[in-house]
Amino acid sequence: MPITVLLVDDEPLVRAGLRAILEAQPDIEVTGEASDGAAVLPLVRRLRPDVVAMDVRMPLLDGIEATRVVLRTVTEPPKILVVTTFENDEYVYDALRAGADGFLLKRAAPAEIVQALRTVAAGDSLLFPAALRRLAASRGNERARAAMERAALTPREADVLRLMTRGMSNPEIARSLLLGTETVKSHVSAVLAKLGARDRTQAVIAAYESGFVTPG
Repeated sequence: MPITVLLVDDEPLVRAGLRAILEAQPDIEVTGEASDGAAVLPLVRRLRPDVVAMDVRMPLLDGIEATRVVLRTVTEPPKILVVTTFENDEYVYDALRAGADGFLLKRAAPAEIVQALRTVAAGDSLLFPAALRRLAASRGNERARAAMERAALTPREADVLRLMTRGMSNPEIARSLLLGTETVKSHVSAVLAKLGARDRTQAVIAAYESGFVTPG
């Protein structure tokens, strides 16, 4: 089955460019488009896309609030890939905190766009560039540090989280730690549960904001 995608951007040329790039791939199908975040929820309910490629800044409802609405309302929500112009944009960071699953620059090469979408759709690795890692670390606070302490990760879970912050997939973590992939999946699930994180992105944000890891 192809990966189905909903494109959301207020610029028709951006949507047309993304559609051309994605539909050239045999495993990706663009099933809908929207020019504003206000149209996302009804389209998600009707089309049930695997991934929403979401602009952040839109005139009526921005991508941050549209992400919150979808995740709050839809029982099995799609993955959300933030597509924007500036990599150090605080709006992007806020979208990731709201629950978006990854991040992509509009100026990325076609191969990078395709790979980013496949990565987000698979859900077992992370798109979280260096500029956003630094921004997350700068948002450090006592609440995040206290939450990390309460999580009481085991040494192995801590190892897994450190590798998650480097964007590694489960198979890559398994090879690094000489573990089975299913064992790694169990550790990732435990980390998410202990941190109260919806997904890997939220766990990595918690790791940086708490000082568990630092950009480097």
